[in-house]
Amino acid sequence: MKTKFSVILALFTFCIANAQQDEVDAEMNSAKGVTFQQGDMFLEGSIKISTGGTADYYGFSPKFGYLLNDKFAVGAKLNYSSNKVETTQVKTNVFGVGAFARYYFLELDKKRFKTYAELGLGYGRNKTETPLVGSDTDNSLTADINVGLNYFVTKNIAVTFVLANVLAYNSVSPENGPSSDTFQLNINLFENIFNQPQFGVLYRF
Repeated sequence: MKTKFSVILALFTFCIANAQQDEVDAEMNSAKGVTFQQGDMFLEGSIKISTGGTADYYGFSPKFGYLLNDKFAVGAKLNYSSNKVETTQVKTNVFGVGAFARYYFLELDKKRFKTYAELGLGYGRNKTETPLVGSDTDNSLTADINVGLNYFVTKNIAVTFVLANVLAYNSVSPENGPSSDTFQLNINLFENIFNQPQFGVLYRF
């Protein structure tokens, strides 16, 4: 009788242990409890599309990031964008390179939801095509501060949303004309966070 009871108890303990291990494995493969560590890296691609108004804009910005710790990341980025004004048919293409620093300051939903602020610096080569005048090329220097978030759907893949551009500076130096500087500061940045739809996908490895 004791032998049978010991066998039943052993089988019960084995089943419980297997169930707990399956739960742990499922938890590890899910997005719950996602934490960054020093040395983590990520690839991220952001897309911005704006159509239907006075201008059509398409932009793509791939990034590579490296985590210095669980809060700070630095990295490099490329940028390509095309903007066409419908009324004048003026088209501008931009290709740029740059660097960024990112700070994660808020985690929610069992750390799946991570909000960040990002400072970016970049250099761009811009080509403007005008129907009657022809084409012109100029160089630009940019600096901006953005607020965005990553929402992890698995432990390695997250959806990225750029919610607002808090500050932007742009200096353009045309080949055939005077240079110009623009500065924009958005105080009421959350009045309509989806006014500039920009999204993408992050892959952490």
